[in-house]
Amino acid sequence: MTDDFWAELRATALLGTDRRPLPAPGGDGPLAVAAGAVRRDDPATALLELAALATVRRRAGLLPAEAPPAGPAAAPDDRPPLPEPAARRLAVLLAGRAPGHAGTLANLTELLPQWLSRARESGHRPPAALVPALLDTARARGELRGDAVALAGPLGRWLAERNPDWSYVLRTVPEAAEPGRPGDERAWEEGLFAERVTHLTRLRRRDPAAALALLAGSWPTERAEDRLLFLDALQENLGESDEPFLEAALGDRSKNVRATAAELLTTLPGSALGSRMAERARAAVRLSEGRLLVSPPTECDPAMRRDGIAPRSPTGRGQRAWWFGEIVAATPLRTWTAELDLTPAELIALPVAGATAEPESAEWRDDLREAWARAAVRQRDADWARALLGPAPRRSGAVRSAGAPARLLAVLPPAERAAWTAAFLRSHGLGDAFQLLGACATPWTPPLSTAVVAALERAAAAGSYPWSHSGVLGMTERSLSPAAAPAVEALAADAVPDSAWAETFGRLAGTLRFRAAMLAELSPGDGP
Repeated sequence: MTDDFWAELRATALLGTDRRPLPAPGGDGPLAVAAGAVRRDDPATALLELAALATVRRRAGLLPAEAPPAGPAAAPDDRPPLPEPAARRLAVLLAGRAPGHAGTLANLTELLPQWLSRARESGHRPPAALVPALLDTARARGELRGDAVALAGPLGRWLAERNPDWSYVLRTVPEAAEPGRPGDERAWEEGLFAERVTHLTRLRRRDPAAALALLAGSWPTERAEDRLLFLDALQENLGESDEPFLEAALGDRSKNVRATAAELLTTLPGSALGSRMAERARAAVRLSEGRLLVSPPTECDPAMRRDGIAPRSPTGRGQRAWWFGEIVAATPLRTWTAELDLTPAELIALPVAGATAEPESAEWRDDLREAWARAAVRQRDADWARALLGPAPRRSGAVRSAGAPARLLAVLPPAERAAWTAAFLRSHGLGDAFQLLGACATPWTPPLSTAVVAALERAAAAGSYPWSHSGVLGMTERSLSPAAAPAVEALAADAVPDSAWAETFGRLAGTLRFRAAMLAELSPGDGP
């Protein structure tokens, strides 16, 4: 059969057998003999049969192509191999299921970030056979890429050079990379947007001045939505040298960029914007006869707009209340403590009233505290955050609304966060705990883990359904201290057999045991 016959078959298929006759192979070879047996009463079927015969002959006669040069091997990887149990565990996590444990463990893929982080810290290399599956998984889950690329090591980069599906590996610069290593410029110039943000953030941690210079070089050509997120990367190691760039960004054509630049400037001690906001705050709040009197601004002038204050409230609040809150939130907190010679707790306890009204005003008090809370979060001021939070509320409905408690908690040291949340759980249970637990460092401390287990026990005894606490339960599977496994197993044993809570406690206990073994395998002799 010649290529001419194959071309005639394609032409007949394109034009239709009613407009072009079926071709006939020339000669008297095997194809001609087989084609002679094809029935011609149904031209369309005959065409398909002839194409099948021709395809078989084409494939049967195909000669192997010359193999390309093998090229250089992957660079050597001097890291020790993963312990065999840890390597088997990685295979299970990548597969997303553990043989013999169907339905008795959490979604194992949710434990993969924990495993990768610990494996990366351990300094081991994975089995070569698992690197392709690891790269495939990280390709679909961007949050895994940094750890996955670092763990895959030289072999991962070697494979990525030969498979375009893994090209993200070549654009991912490990956090420990030295400045100027191959791939640095490529990640910024050719990477996807998320990869560029990641690269800028990591460079910012390593070399803040180089990251600022890199961003300034492309700033005029970036899209407004991209400029906004690139600015967020400057939060890492923000310093006085960033102020000129951020002051210039206050004149950006995008209002969101202007607002973000202003917010960053408010976190810089001694910034010019902070001084301007402090002047406005002094005019808006004054201490008189043991009360704080509020005189909100009457207009949003051009200078206020340049400093990031939107002229119209996006929240539905009154305009003057909105302007007032924005000013106080952007004012350095030491303005209040230093100039009024009061502690944060003393300031928060003062009555608040409008300057033109005698009685105390709950609205202005709430506005002032909410703005102070935003300032405490921005400026990472633990003293103010602690004073605004106060002790964990002891009665239902007493959760403070002066800024989200979870955001204030994030300002405190990890142990203090855990202790406050544990006290909250002992009084309130799981109902409002999701965001608070999310603000706590993982794995949770033993006292916080004990409080969570006790809250789960009370929820089960009260007759609630597990799925009404699904968010907390999912977080618990990933974050509860593995040392709490015996207490959870006891709850599973005491639960009504075959009930939803028995299944939930059993699954949680199994997941804790799995995590304990997983972490121990990566830290031989140390335990999880």
